[in-house]
Amino acid sequence: MAADRYTAVVLNTELIPAAEADSKWLMVVLHGLGDSMDGFRWLPRALDNPRLNLLLVNAPDDYLNGFSWYDIAAPADGVERSRGLLFDLLDRQRADGFATEQTFLFGFSQGCLMTLEIGLRYPHHLAGLIGISGYAHDPGKLVAEQSPVAAEQSFLITHGTADPLLPLAQTQAQMEQLKAGGIRRQWEVFEKAHTIQGEAELEVVRKFVGDRMPAS
Repeated sequence: MAADRYTAVVLNTELIPAAEADSKWLMVVLHGLGDSMDGFRWLPRALDNPRLNLLLVNAPDDYLNGFSWYDIAAPADGVERSRGLLFDLLDRQRADGFATEQTFLFGFSQGCLMTLEIGLRYPHHLAGLIGISGYAHDPGKLVAEQSPVAAEQSFLITHGTADPLLPLAQTQAQMEQLKAGGIRRQWEVFEKAHTIQGEAELEVVRKFVGDRMPAS
C-alpha cells in the first residue's frame, strides 16, 4: 500500500500495448539517472514478446535532460518517496486489470535499485524482477524489513565487469548479502560497462521472462 503522503503525485507513464490485444501480462520499465521513458522505447521490439504490455515510467524528479528517482548524494528520502509512488502505481495497475502475479519490473541503474526496493518490500507476489547494472540501497536494512512475500519473488540481476560507475565487486557483495537473507536471485555477469550488453544479455532477459509466462 502506498503511503498517503505520496498519493497526490502521479508518475508520468505510457503504455505500449502487447501485440496480443487481450493479454494482461505487463512489464513496468524504470530508467536510470538522467534518462527517461524515451530511452527504453526500443525495449518492446528487443524483447520480442507478443504477450507483453510495457509500461514506461518517468522518475519524479528533473535531472539534467531527464529524470531521477532519488538524490545520489543523499538517497534515503528519495528512495522512500519513489518506492511509495511505485507502490501506488502498481496498485493502480492491479485495479486496471493487470494482476500483480502477471507483472514484471525491469530497472536499469537507479531503476535497478528501485526494482530491488519494490521486490523486497511490496506486499504482493510479482511475476519477476529484472535489475540491470544497479545496486541496493542499504541491503542490510532491506533484508531486515523485507515483506512476507519477498522470499517468493524471483530476481534476475546482471552487471558488467567494466562498469566505471558501479564497480562489480560492490554490487556482487550486495547481491550475496541479499542471497544470504533468503532472496532468490539469478546473478549474471557480462563483459560490459554501464550499459545493456546487446543480444547476449537480452537473451537472458527474454528467457527469464518467458520461463515465467506459462502458455495460455
